[in-house]
Amino acid sequence: MKFIPFTLLLCMFFIHRANSQERHIITLKKDWKFLKGNDEMAFQEDFDDSDWQTVSVPHDWAIYGPFDKEIDKQLVAITQNNENVASEKTGRTGALPYIGQGWYRNKFRIPQYNEGQKVLLLFEGAMSEPKVFVNGEKVGEWAYGYSYFYFDVTDQVVVDEVNTLAVQLTNVESSSRWYPGAGLYRNVRIIVKNRESIDQWGTFITTPSITPELAKVNIKTKVSGDNLHLVTHILDAKGDTVVTDVSLLKFGNEFDQNIAVPNPELWSPEIPYRYMAISQLYANDVLKDEVKTRFGIREIKYEPETGFSLNGKVRKFKGVCLHHDLGPIGTAINTSALRRQLRILKDMGCDAIRSSHNMPSLEQLELCDEMGFMFLAESFDEWAKPKVENGYNRFFEEYAEKDIVNLVRATRNHPSIVMWSAGNEVPDQWGSIGAKRAKWLQDIFHREDPTRPVTVGMDQVKNSMESGFGAVLDIPGLNYRLPLYEEAYEKFPQGFILGSETASTVSSRGIYKFPVVEGKMKQYDDFHSSSYDLEACSWSNIPDEDFELQDDKPWVIGEFVWTGFDYLGEPTPYDEMWPSRSSYFGISDLAGLPKDRYYLYRSRWNTKDETLHILPHWNWEGREGKTTPVFVYTSYDSAELFVNGKSKGVQKKHAATARNRYRLMWMDVKYEPGSIKVIAFDKNGKSAAEKEIFTTGKPYKIKLEPDRTILEANGEDLAFVTVSVVDK
Repeated sequence: MKFIPFTLLLCMFFIHRANSQERHIITLKKDWKFLKGNDEMAFQEDFDDSDWQTVSVPHDWAIYGPFDKEIDKQLVAITQNNENVASEKTGRTGALPYIGQGWYRNKFRIPQYNEGQKVLLLFEGAMSEPKVFVNGEKVGEWAYGYSYFYFDVTDQVVVDEVNTLAVQLTNVESSSRWYPGAGLYRNVRIIVKNRESIDQWGTFITTPSITPELAKVNIKTKVSGDNLHLVTHILDAKGDTVVTDVSLLKFGNEFDQNIAVPNPELWSPEIPYRYMAISQLYANDVLKDEVKTRFGIREIKYEPETGFSLNGKVRKFKGVCLHHDLGPIGTAINTSALRRQLRILKDMGCDAIRSSHNMPSLEQLELCDEMGFMFLAESFDEWAKPKVENGYNRFFEEYAEKDIVNLVRATRNHPSIVMWSAGNEVPDQWGSIGAKRAKWLQDIFHREDPTRPVTVGMDQVKNSMESGFGAVLDIPGLNYRLPLYEEAYEKFPQGFILGSETASTVSSRGIYKFPVVEGKMKQYDDFHSSSYDLEACSWSNIPDEDFELQDDKPWVIGEFVWTGFDYLGEPTPYDEMWPSRSSYFGISDLAGLPKDRYYLYRSRWNTKDETLHILPHWNWEGREGKTTPVFVYTSYDSAELFVNGKSKGVQKKHAATARNRYRLMWMDVKYEPGSIKVIAFDKNGKSAAEKEIFTTGKPYKIKLEPDRTILEANGEDLAFVTVSVVDK
């Protein structure tokens, strides 16, 4: 008897849908006017911007250059790098012209507007300190360039007429430690919706109980208006309706639904299955608003000794840190470039991303949900104590809570996010006030999202032990400091340690230095680092040492390697030597081409596909007869090396050193032109794979290899073409 009115009620809702006006979203991409510089009158509605540059948004004004040694030249001692004496850093922020002011103006109309509707203006990132004007009236401002924020501009817009949006941005010197980009580098959107509507970022989906037979999906929905009903449809990945729930009762301004999903498909990096929740809000039986939210059903746990588990299976993070720039195309967000990065990382076996050291783009999170990457969503590089003179410390007291709230509410439905980070290497690790700040920030995260833990990347581990800073956190994250892992594990109460930032090995793709020895802060006349992958920085280490700790200590729950790709700025160990202006840390280079180190990680992380990689190349004219070591990165335990058909013996991985445990190395090979060949053996000693590389001949032709063959003609889609010079 209860089923009949339920069905009638749904039918009544659906009948009225056609007569309602739901939300409409406009993305402001084209026909922006841009000025690099300042004009105090540019906010005015009738301002003449006809001689300004026409650009599309997302837009990074600084990536066009030119590079200049004098841009943001900093005299600084970087304490995070163990420096005690200030020195001149010329490429720390990429030597690109991001400093200064800029204006953006856009003309837009409000289509399909009904009297009494709301209009929101949403920014997904604006670098930085944006001041926003609509039709000559200031509607608001923000401080943090990485934050998402929005304003209600209902009272400022004019219906059926052209509206003028003006945005002023200001980037000051000494405000960043890397290249931040400049401008409206993420999307800007207009949202038109009814007064009776679902609040912006008002949907919060969790999965508190999961069994093979049934998953409990909890959906909290904040709304505005009276006499409301909420209908929620959950669709599977094919688009078929799995279950529908009607909620007639709200508590204050929030509906709270518990919905049973039978035989749930779980989200994981291996199978990133997602459902869709369609939330339909009715007022007096008329559909007023509809919001679609993708989500995943998955369970995360962090427990003493056993560490991290996903869907009941213990695993360790195989993660990388990523800065937000996209190499040569700058910081302007581009989904094609992001997808390419993730494809490269996926093939390496990577399963996790840390957004270093700021809020991620919404596009990146969507791709991680879709492609299967766990995500550590970070917020700040500074709190109240500065690292750079004009960094986030200027805004911390006023904006920190608002920025965290916006981060969590905008992104909390992404199944990829498995933890939050409140900060990175903050100087506040010293003293009791830092521990109090850490707890305050963590409490905000918990209030907004009680389902995920919070970490901070700590580099001052001794101080964090003494101050209580590390004990406060849900997850103690250690940046480097391998010799302190054991002590931290013993003194911190959590029962596990996360390698929140690891390695910082440096290398230049295809460059090899002799003799082949391990070293730190090594410099050469050509401003390169060796791809034998034995060079690190004063505070860091080679990858093998992280591997060893993770394999031997079950309480180490994984790592986030610094970094997945080279990025603009921070050219250590050449940060005092112009014209170095981009990093050497990447596993892949600035163009996204894998370095040798990529295959070292792949041999360990990618457990589905075989890895057999030889280095160095075999073109060493002038080195005939000289010692030229050969390394092999492979998923197999042993291999035999042949030089021009002559065996140089079998090497087997062993635990004498960390390097021997994860690499095969023939240290006494003498160079002679021709070929080197490797035959790898399986656990039974049988030949399993082989690879051969040759001394190249004269250049014969240029080979072009696109990463994609079909592009969408939308002005945004990209293909990356690898250009190779090949012999005959």
